[in-house]
Amino acid sequence: MRYRRLHAWDVTPTEAIRLQETLRGRVVLRDESPQAFRTVAGMDVSYDRRSPWLFAAVAVLRLPDLEAVDHAAVRTRAVFPYVPGLLSFRESPAGLAVWERLRTRPDCLLCDGHGYAHPRRFGFACHFGLLVGLPTIGCAKSVLVGEYREPGATPGSLSDLVQDGEVVGAAVRTREGAKPVFVSAGHRTSLWRAVETVLACSPMYRIPEPVRRAHALVNLLRAARMR
Repeated sequence: MRYRRLHAWDVTPTEAIRLQETLRGRVVLRDESPQAFRTVAGMDVSYDRRSPWLFAAVAVLRLPDLEAVDHAAVRTRAVFPYVPGLLSFRESPAGLAVWERLRTRPDCLLCDGHGYAHPRRFGFACHFGLLVGLPTIGCAKSVLVGEYREPGATPGSLSDLVQDGEVVGAAVRTREGAKPVFVSAGHRTSLWRAVETVLACSPMYRIPEPVRRAHALVNLLRAARMR
């Protein structure tokens, strides 16, 4: 799959922050089409902070039955240090390397990380959405910014994730008895559709199925490299 080359990756943390502040103005936080997503991809990038190697995978599933359509996985070397708030500069090159190996272009991409719910409103899902020109959604396991009230126990319950009076995302209960996930719009989608998509992809588990399968692929690749 093709993608846009927005900037160089060999930048300093200071330059990366400037890029975030510049590029966030290009992010679209609305639904550009009323058409339902037919295929949803999940992306996972995994690494040890002390190692230069990153493992990335994408799994493409078809809605509503979550049937597997396509997948790919790669190992690449990191070109940017581990800096909280700037993880998209460390993870995106690996994400693009695996993106190039896909044969099927999905309608939407679920990222294991944040989108708009970011200190500079430009998390991984926003950044990667601009790179691939696709509706993207951030779905994280923990809060980066903002506060929320615990959502109800029933799957589908949610509450606003708020920072400085602005709703930046939502805490969403995907499974009864499990902690909520934290959903935010990435690019070319609204928060409402982001939540709807995450719930459609989470019929059994806390983590959306496309991301779960991408994570499983990453684990297989890491295990193979350790043999």
